[in-house]
Amino acid sequence: MKVSFEQLKSMVVFAQIVEQGSLTAAAKQLGLTRAVVSYHLKKLETQLEVTLLNRSTRTMALTEAGIAYYERCRVITEQANAANQQIENIKSEPQGILKISCPVNVGMQLIVPAINTFKRQYPKIEIDLQLTDDVVDIIKNGFDIAIRGVALRDSNLQATKLTTMSTCICGSATYFEHFSKPYTPAELASHKWVVYQLSSKTLTLSKEGKKYDVILQGGISTNNAAARTAFVEAGHGLGRIPLYDAWPKVQAGLLEIILDDYKTKDIELYGVFPPGAAGSKKLRLFIDYLKAYFVKQHTALGMLKNV
Repeated sequence: MKVSFEQLKSMVVFAQIVEQGSLTAAAKQLGLTRAVVSYHLKKLETQLEVTLLNRSTRTMALTEAGIAYYERCRVITEQANAANQQIENIKSEPQGILKISCPVNVGMQLIVPAINTFKRQYPKIEIDLQLTDDVVDIIKNGFDIAIRGVALRDSNLQATKLTTMSTCICGSATYFEHFSKPYTPAELASHKWVVYQLSSKTLTLSKEGKKYDVILQGGISTNNAAARTAFVEAGHGLGRIPLYDAWPKVQAGLLEIILDDYKTKDIELYGVFPPGAAGSKKLRLFIDYLKAYFVKQHTALGMLKNV
């Protein structure tokens, strides 16, 4: 049975239905109506004389035939995307939309300033930046890259380390007016903490080969890094804060770094992207730009600390 151009389109639609998890989501991703997506699915099943999806009002599951057929449709879709990327790479000036997901505080403090200069250098690359502290489904939501502070969990994705960020323990003058300043890790256990929900509640410090664990407890916890820093600044407790976020406030007298002779765990920042996306010229440029940008930021921060 020969494949028509119309059937090729239906195969791409079918692949999107599977990857997006529903007809409605696939329609949104493809810029089609749900009725058109449903039409392509029904037409495929009629032409093939098999059921590809078992559907109810709430659930959708691939049949055995659907699983096998999807693998072929997925390859066709990936090959088409690769062809487009190859043409894009041939162009003298990179262009197109770059859709980025990023945590809120990292985005505002680091990624937005980086994009400001990146956009001036590559004006034809359109930026769609989505700030959220949720771990988004990159493929389902159509992102080119997600900035994450954790190692890669999904083996279907690819990742590259962008930078390593130092952290420090901070408190405010307001807090230290009511609580004595700690000078050893053992003293930290009796202090109040602003707990960041997206990281471990056990703080590990190290010095001269020895490690010290502190269980973090306090009256305020949050899933937002900017809110954590603001609560520490207001005197509600101590906090482990990335140095890039803490240092401007230290210089302004709003925060004080304590136990700076002990090492706290660094944050490794990754760029995570779909398989095959590394062939995109605009994505490669953005990743390389971010890595170079972070090197400059670390150099500048180191110079400021030594002043």
